[in-house]
Amino acid sequence: MKLAFFTDSFHPELGGIQDSIATQARALAARGHRLVIFAPAPGRGDHRLSGLGPAEIDLGSGVTIARLPSIRLPGSTGQSRLAIGGAAWRERLNRFGPDLIHVHTFLSVGWLGRHAARRLGLPLIGTNHWAADGFGLYAPAAIEALAARRFMTAVARFYRRCAEVTTPSQATAEAMRRVGFDRPLVVVSNPIDCGLFSPVSAGQRQVLRQALGLIGPTVVYAGRLGIEKKVKVLIEAIARLADRHPGLTLALAGHGTERPALEGFVADLGLTGRVRFLGSLPHPVLADWLRASDVFAIASTSESQCMALLQAMACGRPAVVADSRALPEVLGPDAGLLARPDDPADFAANLDRLLSDPGRAGRCGEAARARAGLASIPAVTDQWEALYDSLIRRSPARDHHRHPGTQRGGLPRPLP
Repeated sequence: MKLAFFTDSFHPELGGIQDSIATQARALAARGHRLVIFAPAPGRGDHRLSGLGPAEIDLGSGVTIARLPSIRLPGSTGQSRLAIGGAAWRERLNRFGPDLIHVHTFLSVGWLGRHAARRLGLPLIGTNHWAADGFGLYAPAAIEALAARRFMTAVARFYRRCAEVTTPSQATAEAMRRVGFDRPLVVVSNPIDCGLFSPVSAGQRQVLRQALGLIGPTVVYAGRLGIEKKVKVLIEAIARLADRHPGLTLALAGHGTERPALEGFVADLGLTGRVRFLGSLPHPVLADWLRASDVFAIASTSESQCMALLQAMACGRPAVVADSRALPEVLGPDAGLLARPDDPADFAANLDRLLSDPGRAGRCGEAARARAGLASIPAVTDQWEALYDSLIRRSPARDHHRHPGTQRGGLPRPLP
């Protein structure tokens, strides 16, 4: 198959969307498919913020990347870009001659992809990677709820033009249904490299801990440092546990515009030395931090799935997550514990339960690893191949009149 991806979020900007698109493209190319990815050109300094070299990302010989002129957009990574079109992308798409177009985002590049599919009469599949209603907190408090609903309504309206729509979680699919989305929805997990993100022996783990300078219990968070990630909740939870767990460390992997405020918060709580800001880490280094840790934690209330959580689970780490949106669905019934959103005391209590009970933590870690295997690259790539093949074989015009069907794929629903 020849596939054209359109995305507003891509390398060198770091995040789960970017990782999932790159991993998906690399895996499909390894199976003999050809892809072109249309994405905004990065700005000056974007590679430096990611800790990466200036070279284009290499996804294999079957993948080419077409960059569109862009301008900077405000965002929590400091790397967001808005593509401003041009004519060259049309010529490149025509030369490539795709069998199908896949739009991964709903900003300008997504709109270009949607327009191209209509112009060329090609099948169009769209993936909503965003829990868009989780970003209402960027609006003034008085209109936060209204803004959240408007955000998700706009997203749902964009994806109605697609012949097939996917989301990475049941929770995100249900959020789209709540604002009136009445088209078929397919749940397909983001892919996780379960070879790279995998457990190590107790001896190897101890070597890692020594190399990373870890003495006491360690809690790791990985992701953007943005207000929607609620990292302050984790920091305050660690403050509540400091006396009970000597040497307790919170390691924060990632970068974002909230880092200066978080560093000030850490200093105000007297936690300097207990909270380590790691910056953005290459995947092999992140995997080592996850293996060396005791618990993964995330307090975010804006997750459409959370690849970092899946990566930690694949490393055999138990987790404490906010009981919000897709996080309980990803964690499942026995891979960790749920904490009340925005409640540092409840996060502290649940972290303490795992840190104080190695047996329980070990059982959760084993369940976590098994569950994360459902999102392995081969398993997810099988789903994408089947979806693409089915859509190419069907008539797009006939598909637009399908009745909403049963959701398929993704991770299993959590047990009651």
